[in-house]
Amino acid sequence: MNGTIKTKTDKGYGFISREGETKDLFFHSNDLSDVSFDALEVGANVTFDVEEGEKGPSAKNVKLV
Repeated sequence: MNGTIKTKTDKGYGFISREGETKDLFFHSNDLSDVSFDALEVGANVTFDVEEGEKGPSAKNVKLV
């Protein structure tokens, strides 16, 4: 899937907005692939997989486009 980094915290996680979806998708710095958390900027375009977890869906394998 494709999305945009909407928010980033100093605690190592953030949220990705997806076109056509009202709820943003959680991601954690451990779920990044080929990019560091510090290199991600709000507004950056990313690709990712969606996985269902205990607390709902989240983004895994997040990569910069």
